[in-house]
Amino acid sequence: RFWAAMTEVKREVLGQMPREEGGGVVEKFILKSDSVKVEILSLGCIIAALETKGRDGEFSDVVLGFDTLEGYTRKHPFFGAVVGRVANRIAKGRFTVDGKEYQLFLNNGPNSLHGGARGFDKVLWSPQVLPNGVCFFRLSPDGEEGYPGDLKVWVTYTLSGGELAINYRAQTSKTTPINLTNHAYFNLAGQGSRDIYDHEISIEADSYLPVDDTKIPTGEVATVQGTGFDFRQPVELGKHLQKFHLDGFDHNFCLQQAQARRLAARAHPPPSGRTMEVHTTQPGIQFYTGNNLDGSLKGKGAMVYPKHSAFCLETQNWPDAVNKPHFPSVLLRPGEEYNHTTWLLFNAA
Repeated sequence: RFWAAMTEVKREVLGQMPREEGGGVVEKFILKSDSVKVEILSLGCIIAALETKGRDGEFSDVVLGFDTLEGYTRKHPFFGAVVGRVANRIAKGRFTVDGKEYQLFLNNGPNSLHGGARGFDKVLWSPQVLPNGVCFFRLSPDGEEGYPGDLKVWVTYTLSGGELAINYRAQTSKTTPINLTNHAYFNLAGQGSRDIYDHEISIEADSYLPVDDTKIPTGEVATVQGTGFDFRQPVELGKHLQKFHLDGFDHNFCLQQAQARRLAARAHPPPSGRTMEVHTTQPGIQFYTGNNLDGSLKGKGAMVYPKHSAFCLETQNWPDAVNKPHFPSVLLRPGEEYNHTTWLLFNAA
């Protein structure tokens, strides 16, 4: 007999979208292995819960979010969602492709963020259950949120033991920028824990992208050497922020540009024993320390989420790459396939 622990997949109806959002049934998919249990919604491909074992053998939910569908249909900071067509920021919401200029909705000061007013996080996807996960599909029509081309997108979550894989695929009818990621907010001590200062963070990056005051990369690719952006050895986040007099991070770290899977980052709060590793095929990873959380949102279990109570490690192409020719290309052309995978590995020691 083959003793590999199998993944259980269950689906259930969570509720309806509001009528003004087009109605439609929202489903929840529960993926369960011996060490991880993850709940994913067909709304925005949202990771609504991710329970992993700690050193004590107990499961804790390590992602921020809401207990009810209503939380996710109201305004929130992209908790757990897949964001697109282009994750992160595009300067002034403008870009030119094949000589034609496109103007996007500005939803982040002077810039366009995470796909615009109604990005991939706010729409219903069509699910298909797999033996060890779920695949979500949608067609983003030509002109949606100002982007060119009919874009077919597949986001597949698969769970195997302590490893959650997220695969993103897309095909387009016209050349378009595309950059997909998942925007889960993690606190490995358990969601609702006060802060992430005890987390040891490492990021496998020799360089990062400095930004202007609207968070758009200046175009410089700067070395991390001798700066507060050097995470090549693990640092304890709270002490690190104090040492370098930093208010937090919201920056892209530049990974080796190879299409192969590689380790990008690791997070570990010693008291819990939990470790999360992020592996990816992407050229960048945005490290965000929840600087804009302000305690105003009531999360799961009536917890509030204050500043620095979670972190994001968003695997991605570099921000504003569509306007920076020397950044890795973010354009997908007809006949090509966009195909990236990110793996989240959880273990407890």
